Amino acid sequence: MEIIAGVDEAGRGPLAGPVTAAAVILPENHSIKGLTDSKKLSAKQREQLFDEINKNAMSVGVGIVDVKEIDKINILQATYKAMYKALGALNPKPDKALVDGFALPNQIIPNEGIIKGDDKVDCIRAASIIAKVTRDRIMEQYDIIFPEYGFAKHKGYGTKLHLEKLREHKASLIHRKSFKPVSENLPTITWLQKNRKIGQWGEQLAAMEYYKNGYKIHALNHHSAPYGEIDIIAEKDDEIVFAEVKTAAGKTFGGIENQVDEVKLQRLSNAIDKYIMDFEIEKDIRLDVYAIRLGKNGPKLKHFKAIELE
Repeated sequence: MEIIAGVDEAGRGPLAGPVTAAAVILPENHSIKGLTDSKKLSAKQREQLFDEINKNAMSVGVGIVDVKEIDKINILQATYKAMYKALGALNPKPDKALVDGFALPNQIIPNEGIIKGDDKVDCIRAASIIAKVTRDRIMEQYDIIFPEYGFAKHKGYGTKLHLEKLREHKASLIHRKSFKPVSENLPTITWLQKNRKIGQWGEQLAAMEYYKNGYKIHALNHHSAPYGEIDIIAEKDDEIVFAEVKTAAGKTFGGIENQVDEVKLQRLSNAIDKYIMDFEIEKDIRLDVYAIRLGKNGPKLKHFKAIELE
């Protein structure tokens, strides 16, 4: 029997965030009900179908291309790349791919474009749902890191709210610089200094490093009264990481002992203890410190792991 994969993407149009693609091979007589274009489903319906597809599909592949690559090769080529990644992640390899819209220019896997395929073909519908939910989950994590833009609501699309926030806060680390509304609102170090955003920018840089390395971000700037804020709380492999971030512009950091002294460590220790009690944490914990310098040639990051607490 010929093995056919459906392919679709999510996130070609937004001003921020990655473009994602999915490829799905469904059994010929699958039992998944309610498959349709992801845009016609509620978020709850998409989440339910996401689980059903992953449970029942012969294979599911996902491809993600981030904003840096989008700006480098353009959104069309980035979309193709995400689709190729998704197809490459399938096992078994399909004999043919049906792509929503237009065919892929590379025919290593023979493929055919189907206009409005996410309204007509089940395997494309399934791919549409996987791509959309995958991207939405990424944007929800970004909303924790960049709460000032409302990413959880608009997922990076150019809504009125998003454009207002873009003008007010300038572009973030995950905005697509090659898109005109973003290119007109790029922050400078001078602007960050004037608007007292140097510290926030550094915390967001550090949080993105954790996220890129597979951490789930729980919170930024968590207030642990009466001890003050914990800059970043993240988790990976049943270990909770608490991070203190020190950021400066245009100067070199000295030793870490000059950035986090005994008084600061004691405050952090108390704040972490309070968080652990408040949320009944029973996992391993770790304290990290990031030292970040912002400069004309880009940021320089130093990551100090597992700082000892008294």
